[in-house]
Amino acid sequence: MTTIDLNADLGEGFGRWTLTDDEALLSVVTSANVACGFHAGDPSTMRRVCELAAERGVRIGAQVSYRDLAGFGRRAMDVPAGELADEVAYQIGALEVFARAAGSRVAYVKPHGALYNRTVHDEDQAVAVVAGVRIAGGGLPVLGLPGSLLLAAAAKAGLPPVEEAFADRAYTARSTLVPRTEPGAVIHDGDAVVARALTMARDRSVTAITGEPLAVHAKSLCLHGDTPGAAALAQRVRRELTAAGVELEPFA
Repeated sequence: MTTIDLNADLGEGFGRWTLTDDEALLSVVTSANVACGFHAGDPSTMRRVCELAAERGVRIGAQVSYRDLAGFGRRAMDVPAGELADEVAYQIGALEVFARAAGSRVAYVKPHGALYNRTVHDEDQAVAVVAGVRIAGGGLPVLGLPGSLLLAAAAKAGLPPVEEAFADRAYTARSTLVPRTEPGAVIHDGDAVVARALTMARDRSVTAITGEPLAVHAKSLCLHGDTPGAAALAQRVRRELTAAGVELEPFA
């Protein structure tokens, strides 16, 4: 039977401002990428998401970011490698406190936004993220884009690299994500997202925005929690995957 993990970005609010429907999504996903306070999230939100995830058997992942609350972590930044490693370790450590208090633990690490995209091709930043993971979590798995320098750096450092795919993002012909600044980068049509999730999980393939067929090598499938109707769409994706004989289980 085909198996795959289903992950989503959660805890992406701050103070009185909320964005993701954490409770609904935690009834659907098998892994939760929890914002650690640098692009979104605050201590109370982190605690609450960890408690809900632990109750429902959902794996807790630290979604680390550049320090960019105003830009939601999606702005390009130049951070010295040593500083970035420390900031990654800091974020993981903060989430670990709440995960352990909930009776769970941080099970993996995933960069967010601009940091995620930067570590696809920037070896210096990729190595810095991995160094931060080693400082904070020893041998934690690292979730990232297949073929990225981040996953290569993780493997070289002895951390389990975990490939993921995006059902709601468009791909270039080089198997990278289409930048959000370009038309069609985010797929809003629910039917299209469901269809892509099925082909990614069952057929291990997807079509690039320019029409080329691409091979998909992924252990985890990501749905963004900050898009309108994300919880209902995630429920539909899970239902259709299950109906197609795909078993959902966490990779970590």
